[in-house]
Amino acid sequence: MRSSHSPDAITVSFDDDHAVADAGLILAATLAEGLMLGELVDEHVDLGSAPGAANAGDKAMTLIHSALAGGEWIDDADRLRAGSTALVLGHRVAAPSTVGTFLRSFTWGSVRQLDHVAGQALCRAWAAGGGPGPWPLTIDIDSTHCETYGLGKQGATGVDRHGERGYHPLLATAAGTGDVLHSRLREGVANSGRGAASFVTEAINRARRAGATGPICLRADSGFYNHKVVAACRKQGVTCSITVKVTKAVRAVIAAVPKQAWTPIPYWLDGGADVAETSYRPFGRKGRVMRLIVRRVRPTPGSQLALFCDYDYHPFITDRDGDTLELEADHRRHAEVENVIRDLKDGVGLNHLPSGRFAANAAWLTLNVIAHNLGRWTSRIGLGETLITTKTLRTHYLDLPGRLTRSARKLHLHLPTRWPWARGFLLALDRLRCVPFPT
Repeated sequence: MRSSHSPDAITVSFDDDHAVADAGLILAATLAEGLMLGELVDEHVDLGSAPGAANAGDKAMTLIHSALAGGEWIDDADRLRAGSTALVLGHRVAAPSTVGTFLRSFTWGSVRQLDHVAGQALCRAWAAGGGPGPWPLTIDIDSTHCETYGLGKQGATGVDRHGERGYHPLLATAAGTGDVLHSRLREGVANSGRGAASFVTEAINRARRAGATGPICLRADSGFYNHKVVAACRKQGVTCSITVKVTKAVRAVIAAVPKQAWTPIPYWLDGGADVAETSYRPFGRKGRVMRLIVRRVRPTPGSQLALFCDYDYHPFITDRDGDTLELEADHRRHAEVENVIRDLKDGVGLNHLPSGRFAANAAWLTLNVIAHNLGRWTSRIGLGETLITTKTLRTHYLDLPGRLTRSARKLHLHLPTRWPWARGFLLALDRLRCVPFPT
């Protein structure tokens, strides 16, 4: 005998004009309104006479809120048009065909204008309490590969050294918070260091304009090991910590390190890892003498690597002051940039670049960066949480079913009873509504 609570006994119909899809987006929408994101887009992005030029702010906010709701495709924005969802978001929700035309209207120049909007939003959010202020700031730069399929996408038809087609964007992130300070889309065959020096300069300047008044350090892997990146850091008065490519010359310097100079560090294998420091002049005559800190790791017993060498070496150069062990441990924390990249791909829509036009995909990248940052700021300013991922933010707070009613000329958003994170949600909403945002 079937239970009266069986799903088969439930009648289903799509007939509620007051229902709200992703009602929790009211948190992000409140913050976006305080930052005046839509107005920033309308003010700074000029698409000229292109078909998608009108109402750029509404279209950009449609894509940003769609990304926060988990949309990876342009068509996913259609969910925001359901029921009374648009009233919660505070802007007109554009149709997928409209935002598709909007993206295809971008040129590289208008992409740079949109990137300026991302920088202005960062300034306003950090001024509202989301920034480092006078405290030290570490900037992690890295590149990532966004794989595409087919041969119809501009800048993604070439095969890279991994045998894949796609794009190879640059990203600069703030360590510890996950904020993306700067992004730049590049064709897939670009090597990691191409354009890195100018990108680093722009990222540092953006952080300072946003209110980072304390000392800044740049961390990077060996893909950015070149004299132009180091020179850009010195010109901006920024210290750096960059992984060194293990060349023949570097191996000779490491081999000359005295045995007594190696200091053991905690490792899962007893005596498996040590650190030492020496001096080194990278890039020949183009470089200055810098600290070369090396971590050596004993290969796992029985592994193939153990058959060919006693240690695997991981050197990096730095001009920072401080204890060798502390600097080495801090440099390893550069790996946290991978968490930000994963959040961009799995948390918003960077795992998919939807257009065949390069500039449209560059705009998509910037809009997803803004969506990612909006999620980070909602967590940090509203919830007081720093390490929460976009997926967790969506599950706990954004992806909420709701119903919007009107009484005494006031709108009332009804959310589910016994929601486990209701208290944090209401506290975050009150905080975001009370933040004195700068204009």
